[in-house]
Amino acid sequence: MSFSRYLTIALYFFSCANTLPAQTSLILGFTPAHSAHEIALESKFKSIPTPDEERRQHRIFTQEPHVAGSKRNNELADYIAAEWKKQGLDDVIIRSYDVYGTNPKSASLEMIAPTHYQATLREAALDADPDSKNPAISGAWSGMSISGEVTAPVVYAHSGNPEDYDLLRKNGISVRGKIVLVRYSNPYSYRGFKALTAQREGAAAILIYSDPQEDGYKKGKVDPDGPWGPEYHIQRGAITYDFMVPGDPLTPGWASVPGAKRIPIEQATSAPKIMALPLSWHDAKPLLENMDGPLAPENWGGGLPIQYHLGGERVKVHLKIEMDNGTQPYYVVEGRIRGAELPDEWVVLGNHRDAWVFGGVDPSSGTASMMEMTRALGKLAKEGMRPRRTLVVCSWDGEEVGLTGSTEWGEQFADELRSKAVAYINVDEATSGPNFHGQAVASLAPMLVETSRSLQDPSGKSLYEAWKATVEREKEETKQTAAVTGASYSGKKFTDTDLADTRIGSGSDHTVFLNFVGMPVIGLQFDGDYGVYHSAYDDFYWMNHFGDPGYKYHTLMSQLWGVTALRLANADLLPFDFASYASNVRQFVNELASQNKLVILSGVRAPRSEARTQSKDPVQADTTGGPSGSFRQGFVSSSPTAASDTTLDLNGIRKEIDNFEDAGKRLNESLSRKLAAGPIDPQLAFTLNHGMMQVERNWLNPDGIPGRPWFKHILYGARFTYAHLELPGLTEAVEAQDWRTAKQQAEILQRALEMNTKLLNELNADATKP
Repeated sequence: MSFSRYLTIALYFFSCANTLPAQTSLILGFTPAHSAHEIALESKFKSIPTPDEERRQHRIFTQEPHVAGSKRNNELADYIAAEWKKQGLDDVIIRSYDVYGTNPKSASLEMIAPTHYQATLREAALDADPDSKNPAISGAWSGMSISGEVTAPVVYAHSGNPEDYDLLRKNGISVRGKIVLVRYSNPYSYRGFKALTAQREGAAAILIYSDPQEDGYKKGKVDPDGPWGPEYHIQRGAITYDFMVPGDPLTPGWASVPGAKRIPIEQATSAPKIMALPLSWHDAKPLLENMDGPLAPENWGGGLPIQYHLGGERVKVHLKIEMDNGTQPYYVVEGRIRGAELPDEWVVLGNHRDAWVFGGVDPSSGTASMMEMTRALGKLAKEGMRPRRTLVVCSWDGEEVGLTGSTEWGEQFADELRSKAVAYINVDEATSGPNFHGQAVASLAPMLVETSRSLQDPSGKSLYEAWKATVEREKEETKQTAAVTGASYSGKKFTDTDLADTRIGSGSDHTVFLNFVGMPVIGLQFDGDYGVYHSAYDDFYWMNHFGDPGYKYHTLMSQLWGVTALRLANADLLPFDFASYASNVRQFVNELASQNKLVILSGVRAPRSEARTQSKDPVQADTTGGPSGSFRQGFVSSSPTAASDTTLDLNGIRKEIDNFEDAGKRLNESLSRKLAAGPIDPQLAFTLNHGMMQVERNWLNPDGIPGRPWFKHILYGARFTYAHLELPGLTEAVEAQDWRTAKQQAEILQRALEMNTKLLNELNADATKP
């Protein structure tokens, strides 16, 4: 720490000592003296963000629709850059990426039999909500849909997952050449996976509607009287196959910078080959209530006052979609608070700017919180209180299209990030309610829990207590649901280790940093009842009446985000807990074994008859560029090997997890002693910190997941539904009963564990040298 920074913080600490909450414990990663300085710095930082300023910023970002690539979204990029310069951020720059983007031209849907109905494809204005009358609001459209025109029968395919088409086949219904009508949620799956499934089934088009059972009047009062979706709300969204390759479809795995190689769109793995359109339940109801065919199963029913049928031939519609898909610039805004002591060690923070309409929650609540956080950090920097490490803050573009801006930026600077980056902290939606959910790789979970103890929730409790109450309530709800449905429930006693969610899927801007670059990630979000997702009703009115009327949770998010970043930026020794990580990996392996009935012993034959089976029906050849074969539950696998090659040995993995955990515990103890002893030699700190930063990189497999090589993390991945998928390469192989690939993936995991155990032992040796 420079003397001037030390003096500034020390003077502030003594001036406000009487007003600081009692905090006698050390902060993870800090010496006793630096813990005191950090507490003082955080106290000053937390005093800067205000609800009034959060509301002012939120109004700026929700004043007009600002979809990716639009004039308004680009104006907001300029606004952020100008504000960051005023706030005192360094090296502010707007980076341009020419990517394959998506925009609508026109869409129409007309039922021509058995009766006539012209779909509105618009959202009705609400008298109480002035913004809902904005003429710039788009009609219904799905990002990355192809253009086309078709007249065909409509089939109701429930949630549009593979098992739903199995049931249709059992009822003698084919969707080939037909239009499928599916619904969001129930159970949740990403709309892009629904589109890919329909494409593979040979459907001509897919319509995706919002049923009131999931997010409408069956949940409670609807907007403008409550938080749930009204009759006309339309959930827009992209159908990009970014679970295969995120980012620009034309530059898969490399940045779309000037001069970059670009592949033809026909060869793009992530580009859909199907027409798609979202509907309100107002427009879906006439189709559903006129369908014939068998009655849908009870669990396929929804909230509409009709009988749900499977359809088949009776309802025919004429669908026409005209898109304007092509290369256009997306803009990433980047700013920094340069580190005073370790400028080449980075803590990266990000939020995406683009919205489907106004983005009241998604993403503008996060953008407003980001702007207040940067204002507070800039104010501290102007007063001489710079962090030790550099904070890199980014406003991403095109997240809603395919995680585009963050992916291009991450691919462009991947080598530099692997050398310099400590972690990435993502805030997509800051708040849609009061319930906090924190997500982190397991090595940073204890640090996030500790940080939550230092902030006050608007309820009057500490954020830690409020978070704990939320998780306990949700666990009780899960228990009650399991009792009703007969589902399994572990009943494990709740501890602090259950607070942070360490099961990390995809669907937001953390993806490139974790799965491609190999950086530890943290995700922060407050949520609540929220039924207007990606609709025109997700706006300033909704936030002020239901999401966060006093902007108190916006303010808390700015505080939490900044304090978390400052602790990573200022720590003497980075607060990683690798023993915690090992415990998490052990859970992953044990769950894989129990869920697939594998016995974790050397030389045991994996039982084919009890493992998850594949569909009896042949799946269409994959036209997305991935391998052909089963994609049940959202995965793609290679062809299964013969039954004679089914020996899967996980015993070596369990042994290496034990070794990794022991090495992590020893390192924790050694680092704690070093910190307690006081000042740490800078060269030793550099060696220890950069060694610990390397652990996450060592979880990367350069060849990636079989069938999805862009995704390189051995421990973390995502299903095609965006749902979390632990040990992705190994799990997908086991679920496909591809034992040869499973053995290869098990060996890769074991080698990575051995490598990281060796690394931790070397760091421990350095830490314990006299």
